[in-house]
Amino acid sequence: MNRIVVVGASAAGLAAAETLRREGYDGTLTLIGEELDAPYDRPPLSKQILAGDWEASKLALRTADQLSALRLELRLGAVATGLDREARLVHLADGGSIGYDGLIVATGVRARRLPGQGGHVLRTLHDAVELRKRLGPGRRLAVVGAGFLGAEAAAIARGLGCEVVLLEPAPVPLAHAVGDRIGRILSQVHGEHGVDLRTGVAVTAVTDGGVLTADGALVEADEVLVAIGSRPNTEWLEGSGLTVGDGVVCDEFCRAAPGVYAAGDVARWHNPLFGEEMRIEHRTNAAEQGMAAARNLLGAARPFAPVPYFWSDQYDLKIHAYGHLRGHDLVTIVAGDVAERRFLAAYRKGDRLVGALAVGMPPKAIRSWRQAMAMGASWSSVVSEGVPS
Repeated sequence: MNRIVVVGASAAGLAAAETLRREGYDGTLTLIGEELDAPYDRPPLSKQILAGDWEASKLALRTADQLSALRLELRLGAVATGLDREARLVHLADGGSIGYDGLIVATGVRARRLPGQGGHVLRTLHDAVELRKRLGPGRRLAVVGAGFLGAEAAAIARGLGCEVVLLEPAPVPLAHAVGDRIGRILSQVHGEHGVDLRTGVAVTAVTDGGVLTADGALVEADEVLVAIGSRPNTEWLEGSGLTVGDGVVCDEFCRAAPGVYAAGDVARWHNPLFGEEMRIEHRTNAAEQGMAAARNLLGAARPFAPVPYFWSDQYDLKIHAYGHLRGHDLVTIVAGDVAERRFLAAYRKGDRLVGALAVGMPPKAIRSWRQAMAMGASWSSVVSEGVPS
């Protein structure tokens, strides 16, 4: 291969580019990014940036010198609009095209929105900076969606002195991801910090002065943050012949088609460790999958079989989790004390240990559970019988 193109200049795309060079690829390497900013880290957007604790410059994933050392053809502010696999061309919004011998798709996701005007989302640096300007003591913020992003933003807003109402359509926030019991525990923390958490409330639109609920009620707010999930950026691949279904569909090698690989939030791949298709929207997975896709594009042929990892900070709670928690059959508290908000929970599916989540525990407390999952441990081999769930 003489020319490799990476579309997407965030964590996954940058990791892919660095790995290609590290593994000895010496040809032309083009990195295409839709935003004008050089590659930056996104998890701090809902934490340090929203809180005003960090300057934007601290988000940079690499210095200008480090990027220069990669000998990239760096195309920032460039939007991919189409892919011609037969001609091996990536088409751009400015009318130009870039040829490739190998392609890595790392275009990520975009925030879902609600009908209406005036609502914020939190996906880019610009999003976070603009929302931060509007938060402060006495301001009223409505957060639509009590997932991890919405919960983190609500916690930061309370710390800034805002009145916060957190609206969630499900009976228990995050129950689909971490289980009903853990979801209730995390919900209680918001109430204790003065957040007005309303569950079972569906929001239909953003409007002047707040949001409208499905029953026609107006929830008043000065600002609205919509945190109802995301959509993979795959529209530009329509007509390319790639299989797209809630992401770019890949095999266990992150291969979407001959010479075409995908990585990061946009990739839906078969994880052989868990025997399931996954699309993971977490920072650690983005970097790891970017590296794996690059190596496999160069011929490594190694399945990408990680134990997924994510973390969240809410008030003084530190949450760490390994595994694939969704779709679990059972969650069991295996260490610590729930009442003290310091515990570790294990997740079972069938007779497999598929996840572990720690709240208020040091990271090392959960690492042995990650190793057990990586080895395909059975539930009965790691969890004692009779532990209350």
